[in-house]
Amino acid sequence: MSAPARKALLLVNPKARNGSFSLDEVREVLRAGGIEPFEPPGDADCTAVIKRHAAGCDLVILGGGDGTLNAAAPALVETGLPLGILPLGTANDLARSLGLPVDPVEAARLITSAEARPADLGCVNGHYYFNVASIGFSADLAGDLTAESKKTWGTLGYGIAAVRVLRRMRPFTVYIEHDGQTETVRTIQVSVGNGRHYGGGMTVEETATVDDGKLDFYSLEVAHWWRLLMLLPALRRGTQGKAADVRAFSTTEIVVKTKKPRPVNTDGELSTYTPAHFKVLPKAVRIFSPAPAERSGAASSGAGLTA
Repeated sequence: MSAPARKALLLVNPKARNGSFSLDEVREVLRAGGIEPFEPPGDADCTAVIKRHAAGCDLVILGGGDGTLNAAAPALVETGLPLGILPLGTANDLARSLGLPVDPVEAARLITSAEARPADLGCVNGHYYFNVASIGFSADLAGDLTAESKKTWGTLGYGIAAVRVLRRMRPFTVYIEHDGQTETVRTIQVSVGNGRHYGGGMTVEETATVDDGKLDFYSLEVAHWWRLLMLLPALRRGTQGKAADVRAFSTTEIVVKTKKPRPVNTDGELSTYTPAHFKVLPKAVRIFSPAPAERSGAASSGAGLTA
């Protein structure tokens, strides 16, 4: 006698770059793998929908990008439901960090067979994030990007907006409190990573994972905008911490203060302001993903510096 089908709450963000992707084959793959998808009508807030249907399902499958996953994080933490990911966004950084297939149908196939593995969350001022939170250049960039430009131009849209922001960017003073010490620096960006990839092609730290129980911090203390361009290869590899004008370290909790409130970008969304209290929440959620040794760290999907 076969086991009863698992019931999955399937939610797709229609505003994601590939949100109009036909799900017919995805549904077939899920059903063939013993998962019955349930798709509630309407376009309601995903957090509310997950909470409403939590008692009647075994897992949640989200189709969208990193912003979609970010929005669902509070409900995933509260309900404890495991998460399956269909990468339908622009950058799909969490999917890349986890080594998930970029093709939604193959991602669905993995959900039917993979284990739901624990993953950490970053938290800043009570707001959860999977990938990276940042203050400065990329937060200003996130403010300049519209959902329409991301959907139309993809990662190219990041590059176009980055040029505009870079031309007006100036260093600012940041006070960093961590591990019993306080540092004062002049920077154009500080980033606090929970995962490995961000910004559609950048890497927080070359050995970072979403389940290592730590945050990876770096500060770009460059004197001129052209120096940032010189750092781009290292930023893509995650080796920027070796540069003399980049401060980098790992920790589990950090406070960042500025002279005036500055927006904080979490996974591409502006969610709070400084002063910013960051901490890691180990094993806060479960995600259907390959074993760590099998993660390929999927190929870069473009260029950007957006989280």
